[in-house]
Amino acid sequence: MNEPSARESMEFDVVIVGGGPAGLATACRLMQLDSSLSVVVLEKGSEIGAHILSGNCFDPGALTELFPDWQERGAPLETAVTGDDVHYLTSASGAVRVPNLFVPKPMHNKGNFIISLGRLCQWLGEQAEALGVNVFPGFAAADVLYDAKGRVIGVATSDMGIGKDGQQKASYQPGYELLGKYTIFAEGCRGNLGEQLMAKFALRDGVDPQHYGLGIKEIWDIDPALHEEGKVVHTMGWPLDNQTEGGGFLYHAANNQVFLGLIVALNYRNPHLSPYHEFQRWKHHPRIMRYLEGGKRIAYGARAVNKGGLQSLPKLAFPGGMLVGCDAGFLNNVKIKGAHTAIKSGMLAAESVHAALAAGDAGQNELSGFEASVKKSWLHDELYRGRNFGPALHKFGTFLGAAFTFVDQNIFFGKLPFTWRNPDPDHASLLDADKAEVISYPKPDGKVSFDRLSSVFLSSTFHEEDQPSHLLLKDAAVPIEYNLPKYDEPAQRYCPAGVYEVVEEAGSKRFQINAQNCVHCKTCDIKDPTQNIVWTVPEGGGGPNYPGM
Repeated sequence: MNEPSARESMEFDVVIVGGGPAGLATACRLMQLDSSLSVVVLEKGSEIGAHILSGNCFDPGALTELFPDWQERGAPLETAVTGDDVHYLTSASGAVRVPNLFVPKPMHNKGNFIISLGRLCQWLGEQAEALGVNVFPGFAAADVLYDAKGRVIGVATSDMGIGKDGQQKASYQPGYELLGKYTIFAEGCRGNLGEQLMAKFALRDGVDPQHYGLGIKEIWDIDPALHEEGKVVHTMGWPLDNQTEGGGFLYHAANNQVFLGLIVALNYRNPHLSPYHEFQRWKHHPRIMRYLEGGKRIAYGARAVNKGGLQSLPKLAFPGGMLVGCDAGFLNNVKIKGAHTAIKSGMLAAESVHAALAAGDAGQNELSGFEASVKKSWLHDELYRGRNFGPALHKFGTFLGAAFTFVDQNIFFGKLPFTWRNPDPDHASLLDADKAEVISYPKPDGKVSFDRLSSVFLSSTFHEEDQPSHLLLKDAAVPIEYNLPKYDEPAQRYCPAGVYEVVEEAGSKRFQINAQNCVHCKTCDIKDPTQNIVWTVPEGGGGPNYPGM
């Protein structure tokens, strides 16, 4: 948005969009390097951590680089991993435990911690504020601002108090323009501004499309007699077939809680598949349900995750700014971790910005040095060694792909002399509905499995109802006229929050969008087969309010 407006503007040295691990690490590192800088972090959630969702089995290496004394500072890393179990689920009741010898080395979790990434981000926010960073939660960056030469000069936040009819309500407040010498985009996976920047500056030229999974997570209080604090459990196989990538996790956290979830790769082929209902089925497997009997589910959420790896990384720098963390796609898929890589990418971005500002560059040049610093770091080395994991699963399926990964990681240490590619975008993978097996999912029992709306309730999701929908259709006719006959409109199933429905009225069908249910997972923006759905930011503060996810 570049036309004149009545918005107030604020100027900073650096504007950071996103209060996750990448954005907050960027801010902290900048202030460590030069406490005189003016730095602002914008977070669309109602508070830092409100929109953060991750497994999370955390590698503390990058955090130790950022704050070597994190333990003395009270970082919420309390539950050290005590052991790993990996199971191949062969059926609804069968399973084979994979011997540790055959588990790919990056999946071993010795030295890691089971944490709430949301709480870690809250702590990082406190460190940032103590260093002098301006942290603004509840402000959603809605537009990128450019100067006359096309260089990024900041962002504008969304207006507040706009009704569904597009008219200003009595509560109307215009957004703010936040201007910076450099703007760092750290929105997380499938950031909507990041996507715009990649298109405008052709940042994806010559690389694979980004690939994604949908991660669905719950927190349970369980029977203390069943709790094994520090234990990490991963599964592959059932309920997903061999051609559908994904897997489950169950982490024994502190206070008799378990974090559990299922990640389903969004290149799945069957349009009748519902990741949410696959997760509900997965919980009924005896290897999982044995921990949940007598327990209570206390939290639910969902979020897309990057899984493209090194081959899908875009160009990271452009005039006036950079992409960091999952906005760029730094998650290490074979390690099933992205928080430590997000933190490291933010630190490297901060160091590049600081060097430029110290040399008198007021944001006029593209910071190509950031790309170079990434390539020289352990971050690039990690992604390089894991580069063939995702393509192998896509090429061979789960079972043979896992066997290849063992050879690749445990024998050749990720240094085989070839790099496989996966040029097929996830949204283009669906079969026609009449050529795919219809999946009949059992009704939830209300004890271990649950319906979507009761799950959304546990996410504490709230949007002001009288506001324009933040879920836009490029063509309103496509869902009913094209997606429904060809794919049985998969939005009804891929959304884990019941946002999309096909409703029949007076003998005709219409596509209904329940935007107030949206948990900001971004799956619709990724998986819609015609790329007709566009996810944009709602009013600042809207969305889920995750309790310690």
